[in-house]
Amino acid sequence: MDNKNEIKHNHRFLDEAGDTAFYGKGKTSILGSAGVSNCFILGMVKFKQPLPDIRAAVSELQNKIAADPYFDVVSVRKKKQATGYYFHATDDLPEVRKIFFDYIKTIDCSFEAVVGRKTVERYETKHKGKEQYFYADLLSHLLKNKLHKEDRMVLHIAERGKSTKNQNLELALEKSKERLAVSTNRKNLQEREDWWNIEYVSRKDIKTNVVFNVTQPLQEPLLNIADYFCWAVQNVFEKGETRFYNFLQDKISLVVDLYDAEKYENWKNYYGPKNPLTAENKISPLLH
Repeated sequence: MDNKNEIKHNHRFLDEAGDTAFYGKGKTSILGSAGVSNCFILGMVKFKQPLPDIRAAVSELQNKIAADPYFDVVSVRKKKQATGYYFHATDDLPEVRKIFFDYIKTIDCSFEAVVGRKTVERYETKHKGKEQYFYADLLSHLLKNKLHKEDRMVLHIAERGKSTKNQNLELALEKSKERLAVSTNRKNLQEREDWWNIEYVSRKDIKTNVVFNVTQPLQEPLLNIADYFCWAVQNVFEKGETRFYNFLQDKISLVVDLYDAEKYENWKNYYGPKNPLTAENKISPLLH
């Protein structure tokens, strides 16, 4: 039987922010339109405290919000009636966000994210015009440097239609193994290895057994925390708004702006404690 107080370093919790919308009626591009995101973000949290304790604390906070007459507004009532209340940064009231951000600040955890800028050309060529391939590409980059560090890794993933079907998750896993095993010149990558502590290994060294646990945020409270981290990063890229990112910055170890080709040289599209995101990372909307 598992020890309740055991810290499970091999568990990760994944959620996303933004949308994967590219087309409207008649397959007309809607990128740059109001309400359509300029990027899609996939993020992952690792907790360094016993998971049951954090789950219990999040559930207690959710119940307090749901029962508090101050938060008796239409959006909260609808969620309570439809599914039961859970934290979701996009929908939550500003006062609720403040409560949950303050709680996240107290947790010993780390967060990584991959940001995928949206262009029709890349979507049609690299991702074959399919949302699930776009998702798999981001997931493969998020996983690639973790597959040789644990014998077993459990990924708790927020459900997202075809993107999180087992076949697509296995596709992402295979892509991540291929990327990890690519032959590299250690001498040329020394600066990056020192910076990000990335190790490069051959495919034969990849022995991690990966378990996918696709679930809903209501059933897994720890996904709510991943959601808030993703939302904080999304606000930087969509609005140039950094205050939420800055508030959690000490827990954000890495953000990769995956398709920002202009900054590929010297890994400038990798952001972390020594190279934080700023308002200048806002993505300019595509012009029609």
